[in-house]
Amino acid sequence: MAKAFTPGLTVSARATYRARRLLPVDGEVTVSVGDRVAADDVVAQTFMDGDVFPMKVANMLGASPRDLPGLMLKRAGEQVAVGDPVARSKGMFGMFRTEVRSTAAGTVESVSDATGMVIVRGPRQPIAVRAFISGTVVEVLPREGAVVENVVALVQGIFGIGGETSGAVAMACASPDEELDADDVTPAMRGAVVVGGARMTAAAIARAREVGAHAVISGGIDDQDLRDVLGHDIGVAVTGSERIGITLVITEGFGEIAMAARTFALLASHAGRTASVNGATQIRAGVMRPEIVIPLDPASSAASAPAMSAGGATAGVLEIGTPVRVIRDPHFGVLGTVAALPEQPAVLGSGSKARVLEVAVAGGLRITVPRANVELIEGGDR
Repeated sequence: MAKAFTPGLTVSARATYRARRLLPVDGEVTVSVGDRVAADDVVAQTFMDGDVFPMKVANMLGASPRDLPGLMLKRAGEQVAVGDPVARSKGMFGMFRTEVRSTAAGTVESVSDATGMVIVRGPRQPIAVRAFISGTVVEVLPREGAVVENVVALVQGIFGIGGETSGAVAMACASPDEELDADDVTPAMRGAVVVGGARMTAAAIARAREVGAHAVISGGIDDQDLRDVLGHDIGVAVTGSERIGITLVITEGFGEIAMAARTFALLASHAGRTASVNGATQIRAGVMRPEIVIPLDPASSAASAPAMSAGGATAGVLEIGTPVRVIRDPHFGVLGTVAALPEQPAVLGSGSKARVLEVAVAGGLRITVPRANVELIEGGDR
């Protein structure tokens, strides 16, 4: 039987999930191997250097750079607040002196007699890395972070925005083909991970932010609604750092697309349980997918659960009958199963040649697409 390999998204009722939690720079790891942690527990912490604030002090004093050290009221290493005098000119006969005050709070880092610049370094910024999921610390990386493991239900989406968050799963729609609108979001969903069905509307997102929901998950979103939410077009860079007050994950694609019935049923089966959500997405080199991770009961055994790592798409085998999703136009978001894997390359509409496959879709139709334009819909519990 013909086979091929392709990246895939996971929808699994049970998998062993490992979250690798790392600091951006060296710091202190606050947990040990074997510790049980909650999603919001800090596993590592450090400080990042503060912002740099340069000041052209010599120019402001009308002095030569080489004279600047003798005009300083604050020396390197001393603390300053906004408005504190840092330097003063000699003036004429002790009069008509010019004074320069600090434009930032922090520490005087350097005074240059070559450029006449004074550098003020802002306060160090604390950085805390949290566990993201509840579970057990299975590895400690000295001064870097830790690896947290648990048996979870896992859903990888096709696209998301917003960073990491968590909350109780709250079902806002009764079926996977029901549109998620503002009326479906209630004040009781404050702090929740709201699950819709098909398209999430801009009004629903606005309402979710208004009531204080932490995340919204649904099958699709209109690209204009996404622009309205972000205030700009989405680029090709990594998402996840958007500061919009909520995390969004779409599981199927853009437009009026219903959530896959299997995905909807899995999320509905865990209503009320705490889910960890990360909207970070990258679809080019170093693929990252948005994820919804729901830790299972501590008594669940990991012995037969397939291992999963955070963020990445899995790689699987394409063969006849494999469920797939098309991830490029003109059939973006279409779900189906592999119907044929022709061995010879085919000529595409652009005139180029590529390896293709045939996908059986709803209504008994078949579409032919390049193999690079599909991804596997995997389930670790299949």
